[in-house]
Amino acid sequence: MTQPPVLKRNWILAALMLTMMLAAMDVTIISTVIPQIVEDLGGFNKFSWVFSSYLLIQTATIPLYGKLADLYGRKKVLIFGIFVFLLASAAAALSWNIDALIFFRGVQGLGAGSIMATVNTIAGDIYTVEERAKIQGWLSSIWGISAIVGPALGGALVKYVSWRWIFYINIPLGAVAIFLLYYFLKEQLNVQKPKIDYLGAVLIFVTLSLFITFLLNGGRVWDWNSIPSITLIILTFLLAYLTIKVERRAEAPIIPLWMWTNRSFLGSNLAMLGMGIIMMGPQTYLPTFTQASLGLEVVLSGLILASMSIGWPTASALSGKFYLNIGFRNTAMIGIVIVILACANFLLVSWPQPTYFLVLNQVMLGAGFGLMSTPILVGVQTMVGWEQRGVVTGATLFGRNLGQSIGAAVYGAIFNASLTFKMKESKVHFSDNGGNIIETLHSTDISATVKESIQLAINFSFRHIYVGMLIIAVLSFVALNLMPKITEKLEEKS
Repeated sequence: MTQPPVLKRNWILAALMLTMMLAAMDVTIISTVIPQIVEDLGGFNKFSWVFSSYLLIQTATIPLYGKLADLYGRKKVLIFGIFVFLLASAAAALSWNIDALIFFRGVQGLGAGSIMATVNTIAGDIYTVEERAKIQGWLSSIWGISAIVGPALGGALVKYVSWRWIFYINIPLGAVAIFLLYYFLKEQLNVQKPKIDYLGAVLIFVTLSLFITFLLNGGRVWDWNSIPSITLIILTFLLAYLTIKVERRAEAPIIPLWMWTNRSFLGSNLAMLGMGIIMMGPQTYLPTFTQASLGLEVVLSGLILASMSIGWPTASALSGKFYLNIGFRNTAMIGIVIVILACANFLLVSWPQPTYFLVLNQVMLGAGFGLMSTPILVGVQTMVGWEQRGVVTGATLFGRNLGQSIGAAVYGAIFNASLTFKMKESKVHFSDNGGNIIETLHSTDISATVKESIQLAINFSFRHIYVGMLIIAVLSFVALNLMPKITEKLEEKS
């Protein structure tokens, strides 16, 4: 695909950023208003599925949308995804109970999967290798902006209008994005009848859905060694084996087999999987740590978490200068080394950590992620031509999303086990208010001894999360060493 004129590209980039904002804001804004949603609709014991249904469908469909984008063009697939997302947003705003909201959130995830798979693919189509780092910086900045604006906007809408408007607000943004894409994005497709691996598509979707369901619910909704967990993991392995057999025989597989034998792709995808796991440590437990252990306010703890967004887009934009001179792999390795140092820094500082240190550490983590993710993504895109760019982009982003699901499960197990162990060791008994530790700490009748014991236990548990992050970061460094220094071009081979 030839690069369109600069003016058209600017409008297309605006559409891509608006589209990415839909997916990014949806995550941050709902987290803020979930108490009001549950108060209105009921179903407190089900509210985690408001997030899980969205994440499950989004993650499981990313590889499929990547393939469809190569077969039918990015424009059609992305506009379809935005339309589904907007339709589901309108339906979610009209939800009459928590079950309806969970269902419509799943449909939203169906649209979000298309957004995640195709936005970065289009950026790879219309910008050169030299330009993509800067563009990835712009796209990455959307997540940072959303991390700050989302909670504030959600709080304002709940206070002055209704929580339902967090869904309605998506509609004008999405409509503008569809218009810009329809008018400015032009694609020249080869006119040929696409060959679609329907059986492979179904098997991949079902296998991934079962595995993600296992990760999201194990240790929370049911025990890891319970019958539901064991059944899900056995079914996942059986279906994975069947999927591999089907994909080997397929004429046009959803996930080409060379992805698992090529060193560049294997190393990069394992590293992105590791990155997704690492990201979930602070994202899941840093607010709890800062509020419960350090006594910070909700807004301040949110800003500390969002400070990662300062380093990420900045490093992403600068990464182009590095990978053009020292290569994709070496640039990504600098990024993972920075992540390793950030994890180690946290472990070396004694409790309680000063607030400025947490901010600097988050900025450092973001810089490492920016220097890591952009070279990996741009690197795998340069391995193939237009006809397979959607598949490799979708698979790479899927690896990161799957890592986030794994990370949520792993860190949940680490935190809960460490907290339980430390509280038993302290021999302090307290009412946990249904698991709400922060509410317990804010209770007026809590003694100084109990408060200190809980804070020490939280600090102990959070340090163990960073130990886990450090281990995964070192393994990601090893995975990146699988990549050759020079990325091999695969257009001719495939």
